[in-house]
Amino acid sequence: MTDKTDKTDKTDKTDIHPALRVPPSVWRGVGICLAYAAVFYAAFVWVGIDYARIGESAKTLRTWLLPPTLAGFVVALGSVWAYGWWRPALTERRRLARWAMVVPALAALVAVGNMLFGDYRSVAPEMWLYLVGGCLMVGFNEEMVHRGTLIVALRSRFGETGVWLLSTAMFALFHLPNLFFGIGALAIVQVFIAFGMGSVFYLARRTTGSLVPAMLLHALWDLSVFSAHVPYSGLLAPLLGIAAVVVVLRVLARERREDAAHRVAITRWLRKAG
Repeated sequence: MTDKTDKTDKTDKTDIHPALRVPPSVWRGVGICLAYAAVFYAAFVWVGIDYARIGESAKTLRTWLLPPTLAGFVVALGSVWAYGWWRPALTERRRLARWAMVVPALAALVAVGNMLFGDYRSVAPEMWLYLVGGCLMVGFNEEMVHRGTLIVALRSRFGETGVWLLSTAMFALFHLPNLFFGIGALAIVQVFIAFGMGSVFYLARRTTGSLVPAMLLHALWDLSVFSAHVPYSGLLAPLLGIAAVVVVLRVLARERREDAAHRVAITRWLRKAG
């Protein structure tokens, strides 16, 4: 991402905190992502997961969902604590236009609709404990890693368009190894859906000014997918993703224009003052 657009698209320099314990850098953020993926999928191998059957019973959830998410939680929490990136990872100093919140809001409505009209005949009471706990950890882990510490790291080098594109692409590719854990070629489809949903979660962060809504939305979405068994939910995710990508491109283009106009105004003022 070294094109002319990105060189001038430093829309979030104010979010790079100079007093952090460890200075943000791209390789540190990417390193966290790779460490998280390595630990997470090593746990997949260790427990012998079949991803397509993960929500089959309380035993499969306890055996296949909890160990990888707990291992990932240690990496996500330990990384942000070790680097001291809590504030920039969890908060935004500059928010996007409020109307862009419509896409995350729609995703939340779809997830709630799935929960309300889902088929829970195969969901035993014990399974809810593992589903809710596991999905909350997944929401925390994946958002902290991909839209928390990684965004902090990428902003040390790239403009916001590059930050969104690279962080979302890494989130999407994180799902590719599911190819080897029971869903086969569907993992490739999952990568594209994950890119779209990652854009939804990016909007949740940038429009609210906090990573926490993105974490909760991510957890709610996964909970509705794993528990509700609603057939049409698989069709709505790509539509939400496409809408999110279109909205992100539009609001970031507007942000770049505002920044360019601001720089021109400052330059003119300095010339007059000089």
